Amino acid sequence: MDARLSAKFPFLKEALEFAEENSADLESLLTSENFSPARARGRERVMDAIASGEVAYKPLMRDYDCLMEVMSYPYARMLVSVVWDRYLTKRYALGEAVRMNKVLSGEDHATMIKVSDEMGFHAETDPDGTMRMKFPDYLMLSSRMKSVDWKLINSDVRAGMVVLPGEKFNRLMQNALQDKIESELPLRPPDEFLPYLERDAAAVKLALDDAKAKMSPTRGEGMKDEFLPPCVKHLLEMSLKGINLPHSGRFALVTFMSALGLDYDAIIKIFAESPDFDESKSEYQIKHITGELNGTDPYTPPECKTMKTNGLCHEPDALCEKVNHPLNYYRIKSGNPMRRKEGESRPRPSLFRFLQVIIALCTAVRLPTTANQSIIISIQLSPNPKISKDPYPKCIATYWMTGNTVESTTLSARPRSPA
Repeated sequence: MDARLSAKFPFLKEALEFAEENSADLESLLTSENFSPARARGRERVMDAIASGEVAYKPLMRDYDCLMEVMSYPYARMLVSVVWDRYLTKRYALGEAVRMNKVLSGEDHATMIKVSDEMGFHAETDPDGTMRMKFPDYLMLSSRMKSVDWKLINSDVRAGMVVLPGEKFNRLMQNALQDKIESELPLRPPDEFLPYLERDAAAVKLALDDAKAKMSPTRGEGMKDEFLPPCVKHLLEMSLKGINLPHSGRFALVTFMSALGLDYDAIIKIFAESPDFDESKSEYQIKHITGELNGTDPYTPPECKTMKTNGLCHEPDALCEKVNHPLNYYRIKSGNPMRRKEGESRPRPSLFRFLQVIIALCTAVRLPTTANQSIIISIQLSPNPKISKDPYPKCIATYWMTGNTVESTTLSARPRSPA
């Protein structure tokens, strides 16, 4: 049994067999002092996921260290299950999946196929070393990827199989593991195990609450009316005055209040003044929208263009013209830490990103040439970006073909939206 492979990929069947060969079981994991390193590492896995969205990888040398790493995985899963929080489950699943992606990048194709088989997706290796999988599996795993590079029409499809370079295949396996963990958790441990998990679970819960407060638009300080966007403030005032709201207005108000951290009791009070208020119906609708009814993710508040389409945009102010979502309005107005502080330097794009932009243009342009023609590219940087209103540097690329100007294009290093 390969101890290091089991430690790298503790979700594999080989990892379970490795633990069984070493007489490691859940009771020993929770009660034996010999497994205290595994418990500490399991708690660390969850804390890493909360803090950075990635479980850190630790190189392992001895078989004993590998066993502790393997057993830390079920312990981490038990902690997540005991806390029983939807956000934590998703965050932990992402953290383990990102870790697996990075570890998998250094493995051979046999290991990559073994991982894909564990995820329930058949994969093969092409003679040139690239990976391939069935296109229905590809569509399922790539559906959340927004970049056009992931569209099936832009992929190499042969006999019903999508050919993939290693890094893209590993990224899809990240999605597969994330979905697998989310579907399996929470799985509540037996009651007799709970006392052994209480201390670490309490520490995880504390870190989770702190992380949620930092990411919340209200920073955990509760909703403040003076920071509300005009559209939401208008809906709130109408509801408190007993004016019936349209369905789209109620949905927008509930999702916005939920995103700010208001619980059911606080939200139901807002609608209690409506003439047609029915507590049982309102309870069902609110808990369905917030995900409390079925234990699902809450609906997200509609963005500004949707509010306009539904006739809910009300007396927009100057800040409204600069944002595309009511939550962004609240974040900026309240001085959320995500916003750039006064006097703080603007983020600078990396030189690597800037070179990517230039190379992308050079490789994208296709100009007809003959044997006696040549293409000359002149790239000139814009004035000092530090004194420019746009913090991202630009350049002007001009193409000549045998002395005749063909095209002049302005490039920007402004980062694209993430996939």
